[in-house]
Amino acid sequence: MTDTESRRSYDDPPYAASRREPTGWVGMVVFAGVMLLMLGSFQAIEGLVALFRDDFYLTTNSGLVIPMDYSAWGWTHLILGLIAAGAGFGILYGQMWARIVGIVIAVFSALANLAFLPAYPVWASIVIAIDVLVIYALTAHGREVRY
Repeated sequence: MTDTESRRSYDDPPYAASRREPTGWVGMVVFAGVMLLMLGSFQAIEGLVALFRDDFYLTTNSGLVIPMDYSAWGWTHLILGLIAAGAGFGILYGQMWARIVGIVIAVFSALANLAFLPAYPVWASIVIAIDVLVIYALTAHGREVRY
């Protein structure tokens, strides 16, 4: 090894180009992962309530945008919640598949809660807002987290 090579730091061009330092936007991706975990919990709770307490919601199933039995809605929300929580863990571990699944699940979650809006408007509105934040964080800054 020559004297010049030993004095070269890792910030010099040959080494700096091969690695990228994460920016401050990593926090948005971690936020999206945590929000997906929370969203999955919300969806699972919403699904369990729909399965076990049909009388909890404000409207009958005929008053919903898509008139289905609350058991069907319960299973829909429960499955969405479990997948969202799994994607949240994957995002926190920096997995590319989790970003894709997280975006897709957030879109489906927003659509399901839009259809479920007459049954529980405040809860569904909160979940839709979280979905929008997750979609933004994962599409705009998702590539920041790679381990």
